Amino acid sequence: MTFYELLVFIHIFSAILGMGPGFIMIYIVTKASTMAELKHAFAIRNRLHIFVMVGGTLLLITGLWMGFIHTYLFTEGWYITSLALFLIALAFGPIVLSPRSKPIKAILHNHKGDEIPAEYLLLSKKLFFYERIENSIFLIVIALMILKPF
Repeated sequence: MTFYELLVFIHIFSAILGMGPGFIMIYIVTKASTMAELKHAFAIRNRLHIFVMVGGTLLLITGLWMGFIHTYLFTEGWYITSLALFLIALAFGPIVLSPRSKPIKAILHNHKGDEIPAEYLLLSKKLFFYERIENSIFLIVIALMILKPF
């Protein structure tokens, strides 16, 4: 196995371990019907997010490294588009998702009682809308990596 083939292996493995959990993070919390379940669901979600961060970081590093080894990739439309979309999706975290997550985390931390407050439902709907956009971007990136259409 060449070094490049090893990078491809790590890249694919990172996509499975990193992006896979990201696609189910919304589903985990939407099934909660009590505050206790919701807090537990968010705890699971936070644990899964570690895989997403590590996998995403490895994807970026290995993807760029493969590009530096085979510089012609930087002339391929699918590669440049994938890289640009991936960076946009990564920027969603601190720019779009984090500000919308903070009030939800405050509700989870401060709310007393077992009934999920209406405020949470409104805030989570906005957060999950943007997470679905991010997931769609990642699906486009995956399709570009597989199909290499241009």
